[in-house]
Amino acid sequence: KRPAPGFAPTIRASDVGLDSSSSKEQQIAYFKENATAIKQMMQDNSAVVFREFSLMKEQDGFVAFYEAIGMKTCLDPLHSVSARPTVDGKKNSPVYEAVNKESRKNFFIGMHNEFVGTRAPRAAAFVCFKAAETGGEFLIADGRAMFRDLSPELVEKLYNRQIRYSVMELPFFGWIDNLPEIAQGPVQGLVKGLASAAINAKVDFSVDLRWGEGGYDNIKMLQARAPSQPPIVRHPVTGEPTWFCNVHSHSSKLRKDRESKYGAERFEDGASQINKSDMFFGDDGDITDDDLKEMDDVTYKNVQFVKMTEGDVVLLDNYKCMHGRNVFDGTRKHGVAWFEGWEGEEEMKVAPGSVP
Repeated sequence: KRPAPGFAPTIRASDVGLDSSSSKEQQIAYFKENATAIKQMMQDNSAVVFREFSLMKEQDGFVAFYEAIGMKTCLDPLHSVSARPTVDGKKNSPVYEAVNKESRKNFFIGMHNEFVGTRAPRAAAFVCFKAAETGGEFLIADGRAMFRDLSPELVEKLYNRQIRYSVMELPFFGWIDNLPEIAQGPVQGLVKGLASAAINAKVDFSVDLRWGEGGYDNIKMLQARAPSQPPIVRHPVTGEPTWFCNVHSHSSKLRKDRESKYGAERFEDGASQINKSDMFFGDDGDITDDDLKEMDDVTYKNVQFVKMTEGDVVLLDNYKCMHGRNVFDGTRKHGVAWFEGWEGEEEMKVAPGSVP
């Protein structure tokens, strides 16, 4: 499927006077000299794809790349809830592992903006250190195009009712059903209270726990829901409206539908079972299958598959550009660095009210 016009242009080393014999110093010099133009291109086009640069084939060169263009690193958004491994295994490394595990190779990672609760990095750079033998493409989509392509009726409904994510499931409470009926209510109240206190002490956003049933055997579980939020936001620099909704990755129905193509999700260990997600209206109402289908169709209409090879980088604006990952076979080693902003960001800001 074709990307939206002007979305995610590619800069090749061969197009800017560099080749395989160019030294690391020459490549770093190019990035420093063109830092402002590159960041402006990211702002204007949501993402920029870099190819043919040998500098970024290793972690040190990748770090040198984003430092040369003036990106300011931040902690992984998952920092408060789980520890994402780093590429080099060092605790304080700024480069994190992408989802490369063999156990997740047949799990299609739906399109999403990166955020956890109140943590949302401004930008990110995804790098390929080793491409998978088959598949594993990095996926990107323009949030502005998503906003334009959705029907006005659906946009209005979602915006007025807002959205809410289920961010966690605790499927460990089937034993409560075996208790005497008179004891089940008090025990559920006690368990919910203890779990709520433990989770809210760990995360930096409010979590509401609800009893439900999940899994193939409808076992009793606690579902943790994050606060409601708008599905569309104004971009913090340009003021443009952009789709900022992770329905494609979080909807349990859409993920279930994809199983017919890619195979069942392999939620095999305890952590994977806990990390199941879903999405609802902000008032906790269920989203209809028709609405989910429209959002799914519009997402796929705007997805661009980027087949990355060693050293390729995708620099993206996290508010304008959604990302995901295709299924794969073989060994895949991709990394990511998150950014809280960049040098010169304030100067790029559009005056309030100048964007309709």
